[in-house]
Amino acid sequence: MTTSLTDENWEYLLKLLPADWEAQARLTGAVQRLRGATSLSSLLRVLLLHIGHGCSLRTASVVGKAAGWVSMSDVALHKKLAQCAPWLHQLCLGLLAESRLALPAPVHGLGMRLVDSTLVSEPGATGSQYRVLYSLRAPGWQCDEFRLSSAQGAGHGESLKHFTVRAGDCLLADRGFSHLAGIEHVHRHGGHLIVRLNTQNARLEDAQGGAIDLLRWLGGLTQPGAVGELGAWVRTQGPGSDPAQRVPVRLCAVRKSVEATELARRKLRRKAQTGKSALQAATLQYASWVVVLSTVPAALMSAGTVLQWYRVRWQIELAFKRLKSLGDAGHVPKSGERSSQAWVYGKLLIALLTEKMQRHAASLSPWGGRWLEQDPPPQPLA
Repeated sequence: MTTSLTDENWEYLLKLLPADWEAQARLTGAVQRLRGATSLSSLLRVLLLHIGHGCSLRTASVVGKAAGWVSMSDVALHKKLAQCAPWLHQLCLGLLAESRLALPAPVHGLGMRLVDSTLVSEPGATGSQYRVLYSLRAPGWQCDEFRLSSAQGAGHGESLKHFTVRAGDCLLADRGFSHLAGIEHVHRHGGHLIVRLNTQNARLEDAQGGAIDLLRWLGGLTQPGAVGELGAWVRTQGPGSDPAQRVPVRLCAVRKSVEATELARRKLRRKAQTGKSALQAATLQYASWVVVLSTVPAALMSAGTVLQWYRVRWQIELAFKRLKSLGDAGHVPKSGERSSQAWVYGKLLIALLTEKMQRHAASLSPWGGRWLEQDPPPQPLA
């Protein structure tokens, strides 16, 4: 029996998965017994056909039946997808472990959570747009919170107040989450945060309540790589409110290299030209530094460590950007949280597999074979 190119590619893809991918299906409870599928490989193939290709569950069911992979309806396939969320998550964890992302030293008593959001749309020109809010715990990379909401209307933008915060949590977020309401929400629930400072959304005060000249302080960091720290306060209820409403914060900043500064300014100028808006001189000046706002006490985390953790958050954001570009994250099943989680993990799995295939691209042999780490090394010619 000849092997088709499609089957050969699928067998190659299976070799990219973690070695225990079949055992994880049973350990996570996703598949206790095969019912309606000829094998675990066939079940995974149909699920990724739906998630990766973007076809409907009904189409995936029909194709799976025609190919002899599964014999289940679209309703049964949807239920199976929801059951497989823990399995897909474990496969993602296995591939993430292979990437060996270096993490700063853990901080006793703090639970590091990387939070972000992304917009996805239903297929079609008139498809609804949704915001996916997610939280990943480091270093376990466990998705501990996941929420789908409309992207339109008041109260549906990026904000830390959409996340559940417990005492000891430390949320890491980008500039879009640098809002006073979110900072107050995290502080009020006993958590901490590390967020890129948005100078337009957070008025910084000194101990006496006066405004801080941020550019003047940053001007003291003249050498690339120089790190500085400054204590400040943010007032969550507006000027003139009770001083008790002020939240103590730390500003941790690092001077960018000349190349990084020029690249950032070039992007700002291009964005201003595209949007036909005036570019403020102060905005160009701020491009010389990375400024992070943190509420983690200095006794627990130095300024340098705060900046290192912020870099980790940036790497996760890049991974999810690749998820949208490589995985074509365009359609979210809205029938339940479990199926939605399975869909997101499936998209992430596809993106991680794509990255691993790229790493193996250099080992493609001239005769078309694929050479993996688990394959035996080539024998020398006699």
